[in-house]
Amino acid sequence: MDASELRGKYLDFFASKKHSIIPSASLVPNETDASTLFTTAGMHPLVPYLLGTKHPGGTRVADIQKCVRTGDIEDVGDNRHLTFFEMMGNWSFGDYFKRESIEWSFEFLTGSEWLGLDRTRLYVTVFRGEDGIPRDDESIAVWKEVLGKAGLSGGVAGTDEVIDGDIRILPLGTDDNFWIAGATGPCGGDTEMFYDTRPDEGPLSGRFSDLVDSGRLMEVWNNVFMEFEKKADGSLVPLSQRNVDTGMGVERTLAMLEGKKTVFETSLFAPLFRTIAGLTGIENTGRDGWYMTLDDDGRRSARIVADHARAAVFMISDGILPSNTERGYVLRRIIRRMIRHGRALGIGEGMSGPLAETVIVQFADFYTELNTSREMILDELEKEEMKFRETLERGMKEFGKMIASGISGKEAFDLYQSYGFPFELTRELAKERGVEIDEQGFQTELKQHQELSRTASAGMFKGGLQDQDERTARLHTATHLLQAALREVLGSHVFQRGSNITPERLRFDFVHHAKLTPEEISRVQDIVNEAIREDVPVTYEEMTVDEAKSRGALGIFDAKYGDSVKVYSAGEFSKEICGGPHATHTGELGHFRIQKEEASSAGVRRIKAVLE
Repeated sequence: MDASELRGKYLDFFASKKHSIIPSASLVPNETDASTLFTTAGMHPLVPYLLGTKHPGGTRVADIQKCVRTGDIEDVGDNRHLTFFEMMGNWSFGDYFKRESIEWSFEFLTGSEWLGLDRTRLYVTVFRGEDGIPRDDESIAVWKEVLGKAGLSGGVAGTDEVIDGDIRILPLGTDDNFWIAGATGPCGGDTEMFYDTRPDEGPLSGRFSDLVDSGRLMEVWNNVFMEFEKKADGSLVPLSQRNVDTGMGVERTLAMLEGKKTVFETSLFAPLFRTIAGLTGIENTGRDGWYMTLDDDGRRSARIVADHARAAVFMISDGILPSNTERGYVLRRIIRRMIRHGRALGIGEGMSGPLAETVIVQFADFYTELNTSREMILDELEKEEMKFRETLERGMKEFGKMIASGISGKEAFDLYQSYGFPFELTRELAKERGVEIDEQGFQTELKQHQELSRTASAGMFKGGLQDQDERTARLHTATHLLQAALREVLGSHVFQRGSNITPERLRFDFVHHAKLTPEEISRVQDIVNEAIREDVPVTYEEMTVDEAKSRGALGIFDAKYGDSVKVYSAGEFSKEICGGPHATHTGELGHFRIQKEEASSAGVRRIKAVLE
């Protein structure tokens, strides 16, 4: 079973359980969520529905969500950490609860028409109760029943958390079996399923945490029973509805199905390792040839290159472009780390293109946006690689001069300012060589020079309508026409990254990788003015997000929308999900003129325009 078949079986299974199948949300969280830079879990885009908003798909949905986590990026390269990963999830919004969730999980994992895993190798954990919340005896009772019907023991471990004899259910504390995505939000106890990866070593026995740390037990699935909302003051308030939120990693599940000890040894990474082997100039001997012959350092570098290539491709496909701020900064760091470790493997110039092509070919059947964004992905990666390679050689020489006596904060900052080294890269290089680095001094230099901002400027993703008089409404309508014209002239990869409207002018930021030519500007301007001359009505309808999508409206189809949305149309010219205000006819706008087109940030262009 490869990854494609695994995804298909998962979605088919939950479709058979009356779940609506929904697409993956973007890696960029919706504009109302400033809590994190990336979509880090399957539940992230679905928080409003866990809190009570009605989902267009009903009370049961399932999906495969692309995710990026960068908090432990320096651990990527070991046997399990990933930056980009896919999370299979099924959800109940006030519908089914613990019994159905547990029964279906066991059915999918062990059923012969589904994953067909050996049921005797499954072990489960449940919440043992802490901080005034009682033990989850309901889940324990359901698991005993399910295991018993399968002819398995359902012994419950004591406080020593030791597996021995008939023990198969382990109650654990808050750190292990109480789940919340961030500091606040929907949360609850969970049950997790683990699989014995090395039954050849004899009957499973020992302390649960030791068995997990040694890799003998691998987590397969996490089913969270959301009953509370954690407030900013730390209090837990019962939710108006009880929810189920599950997560099952594609990569880990595939490792288990293929009998591999790490996710990197699965068929999912084989195409990338074959590409990397080819780039090194070594004869391609396949996944279990070249990769398995590497020493520990080489294998770590190969894993980093493969993981970071996947992450970079998916990030760019969702409109994230290399820059020195926010998400773009993280992407730049990932690309440069990929290049540096490719270099350690002996790869010369031109590595990013073949790696990206491999990722696109491998994933585009399921994530069709990769094909749509292919040109932009290749262009941005190749530009970033060229830019970094131009400075890397000089920077490494300078770094070598600094390491003899430790690296001061000023030296670390100079490496960034003069040679394009992100501080994390300098820190990683220093750690590899056992060299001390003055992090506090770097932060002081950083603050003084104000060269590296890792926070978004206020209102980066917001419209910024300062007042809603008629002129502002006309300018706002003009942004709809402008976006439609830009997409017609430049391509469907164009989408809005921000806007600001005053009664005098509009400012519109959009994703595009190159400066517009005078001919392109003129054509965009002409298209907008033609739409104005046609004097078509500007109307809106209220509908579900699914209806809006089916009608071709522009929008980000994830949790940013509620039960219904307004879709504004300017005749057949533009159709967008929006909240207004707008003119009633395009003829009210007057003559549209672009005053200036310029760069806003890396990969983002800015147009300033007026209505005359």
